[in-house]
Amino acid sequence: MSTKLLNQTRFLASPILGCKVHKEAINVCQKILQQKPIDWKPIFRNNLSQPIHNVDLVVTVGGDGTLLQASHFLDDSIPVLGLNSDPTQAEEVEKFSNEFDATRSTGYLCAATVKNFEQVLDGFLEDQIVPSKLSRISVSVNSKVLPTCALNDILIAHPCPATVSRFSFKIRGDDETCSPLVNCRSSGLRISTAAGSTAAMHSAGGFPMPILSRDLQYMVREPISQGPAISRLMHGLIKSDQSMDASWFSKEGFIYFDGSHVFHTIQNGDTIEISSKAPVLQVVLPHLST
Repeated sequence: MSTKLLNQTRFLASPILGCKVHKEAINVCQKILQQKPIDWKPIFRNNLSQPIHNVDLVVTVGGDGTLLQASHFLDDSIPVLGLNSDPTQAEEVEKFSNEFDATRSTGYLCAATVKNFEQVLDGFLEDQIVPSKLSRISVSVNSKVLPTCALNDILIAHPCPATVSRFSFKIRGDDETCSPLVNCRSSGLRISTAAGSTAAMHSAGGFPMPILSRDLQYMVREPISQGPAISRLMHGLIKSDQSMDASWFSKEGFIYFDGSHVFHTIQNGDTIEISSKAPVLQVVLPHLST
């Protein structure tokens, strides 16, 4: 079995401590991998530029952000195991609550820490731990499928946060039935997967979804009110057998994938199709590896 170790340099609230903890986590992982009958290769996440092939497992060392970036280079055939290199310490958060935010890495999608990495890795190698298949978001612009799939969410918005975004959307079923057309003026449109429903979507007032759900959740951000009949359509679900058809009416706009680093530009008149029909991602999840 060949395994690829993906790592990164990470800075936290205390840069020196955060960097030290992260480097120690990388060293621990490498020592454990050296003891296993597997071939592996380290690579920094910023050096990723091509799809990952010909490996049996990708291990990400960092937090959810590292795993999300790796996911953009993976199809549905290669599982990923996330190691949270600097998990939040509850006692630190409480101790410094009146001075600063001591929260470190949430690691919601990371199944391992330094303490249990070998145990989780062995469980995977011995087929005792089976990766879960998480939905991703497929996006097409003007009928052309974009190469990036989102594991957490996408945000469609004007590049200037103070500028109103103008767009419309409707939900279309595989049987071609459609919801009413919704015309929006707002600060953008966010669509999340089940895995991403506990992140920005939840912070904005959305609801957590069962992580293995194939549905997507959408929310219009800060809509300019158009009455109760339309307001109820500003937040809802795109079922697994449905797509969202959107049209963009601002001069410029971006589609952001899993944060701000990966994006696609759009312009007035572009049509956008969003669905969960993207290839799934195999992820070793925390609650299934303990």
